Amino acid sequence: MQGLINLFAQSGNDAYFGEPVTQLEHALQCAQLAELAGADSDTIKAALLHDIGHLLPVESAEGYMDGYGTIDHERLGADYLRQLGYSEKVAHLIENHVNAKRYLVFKNPKYFARLSDASLKTLEFQGGPMSEDEAAAFETNPYFKGILQLRSWDEQAKIPGLPTPGIDYYLAM
Repeated sequence: MQGLINLFAQSGNDAYFGEPVTQLEHALQCAQLAELAGADSDTIKAALLHDIGHLLPVESAEGYMDGYGTIDHERLGADYLRQLGYSEKVAHLIENHVNAKRYLVFKNPKYFARLSDASLKTLEFQGGPMSEDEAAAFETNPYFKGILQLRSWDEQAKIPGLPTPGIDYYLAM
């Protein structure tokens, strides 16, 4: 847990790539949305830590998306949390939250129209909309509904100054 605390202490107050909140505000808002929805503790943890890969050190400039975060942050974050002993459910939800965006863009043109400028920019680095075959395979994921719910919270968690419980409250889970 100390490693997570250090990551948030070092980079949590950094801007959340093109959005009006910090990395920490975004994480806390996501966790709060999950908690308010009655999600289980693993899902709340995933909501809090879904973008932890953006806070991990990257070895070269090629690992970044032109000022919009870390390429493959979802996999990097999931792997980091697996090493810390987090459940496979937490890791799997995190590892697939970008796939959820790609899926929703493929499935729903109205979703694409609602994406922020920053989300549109990162979509280019993340492979763009899924193909029909990718979407069909994604729909068979055992955590499919939870991944989509996490994505929804991710999109909503961008409100400047929104009161939330602090990081210690969620890390105590």
